[in-house]
Amino acid sequence: MGNKYIISIDQSTQGTKALLFSEKGNLCVRTDLSHRQIVNEQGWVSHDGEEIYRNTMQVIRNVLKQANVSPDDVAGIGISNQRETAILWDRESRKPMDHAVVWQCARAAEICERKEIQDMAEQVRLKTGLKLSPYFTAAKICWLLENAEGAAEKAKQHKVCHGTIDAYLVYRMTKGEVYATDYSNASRTQLFNVFELKWDEEICRAFGIDAADLPEVRDSNACFGYTDCEGLFAKPVPIHAVMGDSHAALFGQNCRSDGKTKVTYGTGSSIMMNIGTTPLLSSNGLVTSLAWGVNGRPEYVLEGNLNYTGAVISWLKDDVKLIGSASETEVLAKEANKDDGLYLVPAFTGLGAPYWDSNARAAVIGMDRTTGKAELTRAALESIAYQITDIVRAMEKDSQKRIEVLRVDGGPTKNRYLMQFQSDIAGSEVAISRIEELSGTGVAFMAGMALGLWGEEIFDTISWSQVTPKMEEAVRERKFAGYKDAVGLVRTDK
Repeated sequence: MGNKYIISIDQSTQGTKALLFSEKGNLCVRTDLSHRQIVNEQGWVSHDGEEIYRNTMQVIRNVLKQANVSPDDVAGIGISNQRETAILWDRESRKPMDHAVVWQCARAAEICERKEIQDMAEQVRLKTGLKLSPYFTAAKICWLLENAEGAAEKAKQHKVCHGTIDAYLVYRMTKGEVYATDYSNASRTQLFNVFELKWDEEICRAFGIDAADLPEVRDSNACFGYTDCEGLFAKPVPIHAVMGDSHAALFGQNCRSDGKTKVTYGTGSSIMMNIGTTPLLSSNGLVTSLAWGVNGRPEYVLEGNLNYTGAVISWLKDDVKLIGSASETEVLAKEANKDDGLYLVPAFTGLGAPYWDSNARAAVIGMDRTTGKAELTRAALESIAYQITDIVRAMEKDSQKRIEVLRVDGGPTKNRYLMQFQSDIAGSEVAISRIEELSGTGVAFMAGMALGLWGEEIFDTISWSQVTPKMEEAVRERKFAGYKDAVGLVRTDK
């Protein structure tokens, strides 16, 4: 009998990765494929679900070929996915009925402004833990049902499936045999009652959705059916873990106990604090979600989401063309005038947590004649840390716990200037994971545990490097107050 491997699929905003883990939990090989970012003249952001599925099948083949591993040696598959993105597909053909509406896209803002939905805003928050917003999946599904060709009629006949990308991939990979999602993804739709652990029929009706047509909700470490990956596996293998990418990163960071907090730096960012088995509603602009469900035991998180963190660097490079690569930002930030008071508020598509102001727009505040390329670059980098610290402070207020350590992951954590400034402005130690792919790692760990390949000792394979704060308290508070003033200038909800 050969070695047994776990493949984790990390289906993210920019692309799809396959990661191959050995029976000892070590990452052997990673392969990835990007997919198109479909942005129209109105700024709507879409993905092609068919392209995502094709890429998923291809990266699985690629990772086995690159590692020279036989498909027969794969014990199971785990899936982590971009969250809140909504997709509609035909129940019979299994094909998408329109492009997916990406989590960044605010096209469904009008739906959230409808009187019948506005009247339910507080009820939505009290039941789902989420502040009413087009950021979440509910309004996006509603938009698709109203606008995708033929969707309204097929929905009446219960011939439409809809949900998040994980449910779509599971459905496609099991050839329509399993229509299911997990607790973490369900809790991000704004349709799931996180207290009663079921789809809320009243909220579903308000968004024009039949709760009976939503996917079954399973534990995150449950079996989500079997797949042969379009004939790759002679004997179908189980999909034995599904989590939203931020939840998978929380799991991979071993934030499995009350109070542990992590930050994932990606296109956007998710800041999560594990709050245990009892949900806590935020009074400071955060949301309450399910971390995961494992063996019938759900756990909860406080979370703040940001639309533009790593994407701020992409904006500098691709749109403003101020830099040629992300690696330039560290040097430029160190060269910038240390005494300037420049702030960038990256509200390109509105402000996320803790403000939830979809009408706010980005601004650069505090420019003078000495402002140049280095200063603008530094302000962009620092905007990432300021936004995250804003959420960290809200979490501390809600939980009444001081966050001494922030566990962090994602590509931007390689930037030493950003990590030191993050530690300085938050006043917390920053523990940088030596494994970059925490979403894929977390769901692989969960799948391997579910399949009995390893136990909790698997978390011993994760290590961190530490950054400690060096900034004086008075400087920290002055700088952060300046950022809050800058945010106040762009807000439209005051």
